[in-house]
Parts: sequence; structure tokens; C-alpha cells
Amino acid sequence: MSALQPLAGKTRLPIADDSTIEAILSAGGAHVVLLFAGDPAQRPESGDVAVIFPELLKAFEGRLSGAVVAREAEKSLGARFQVDVLPSLAVIRDGATIGVIPRIRDWPEYLEKIEALLAPDAPRAAKAPRVEITFSQKGARA
Repeated sequence: MSALQPLAGKTRLPIADDSTIEAILSAGGAHVVLLFAGDPAQRPESGDVAVIFPELLKAFEGRLSGAVVAREAEKSLGARFQVDVLPSLAVIRDGATIGVIPRIRDWPEYLEKIEALLAPDAPRAAKAPRVEITFSQKGARA
């Protein structure tokens, strides 16, 4: 799993992966926030976001539930929920991404952004077109 697995155990947060995500979303109520932490060894702020995450859930208790995304599922679930930067919090409503909050933020900014995302009229996040860069063999070096 990852160094963040103890967070899930200590706070009793579910671990989201490709096999559990649907159950987590359906059991989570109207809004679910997913923690995409990334590798704490490569991204030191992952630990900071992991510390703040349970406090955010307490601040929005009854309005927001949460889960920690398993490291091995970050790529597939990140693509599904439009997460391009780690660490990030993805706010989901009815199975669709409402917004993504990347990197570490100040506490008031988290509160403001999440409050706005929980509004009943908050629009779903627009899916940006994905661009894949490929190289032709012409002029390629080995």
C-alpha cells in the first residue's frame, strides 16, 4: 500500500481502489472527497495533506465523507476523476468530479473551496482534452 495506509487505519477511512471505488461512492452520501496522496518520499507535502485531510472531514461532518486512494490505483482513478497533480483532493458528487484541489493549501482556502464545491448548484468539473505527445521514427536517435 503506502506510508499513508496507517492514516486510513487510524481514522477508519476506507481505501479506494479499482475494486472498491463504486461501493465507497455509493455508501459515501452526496459528496465524497478522495485523497490522492502520491509517494510521500517524492512529494513531502503528501504527509501534510494527509494530516489535514481528517480535519477537513471533521469540519464538514455530515456533509462530506472521505477515502484514501491506494497508491496502486492513483493512476487509474486519477484519470477517472481528473486528478493530474499529486497530492490532490478530488470532490465527487453522484460519481462525477465537482472539483480537484491540488497540493497543500492554507486552511481557510480549503474551507472556502470545499464549501463552494458542496453547493447544490456547483457545476461538474469540465473534462479537459487530454493530449498525448508522440514521436515519429524519422530523425529518432537510439
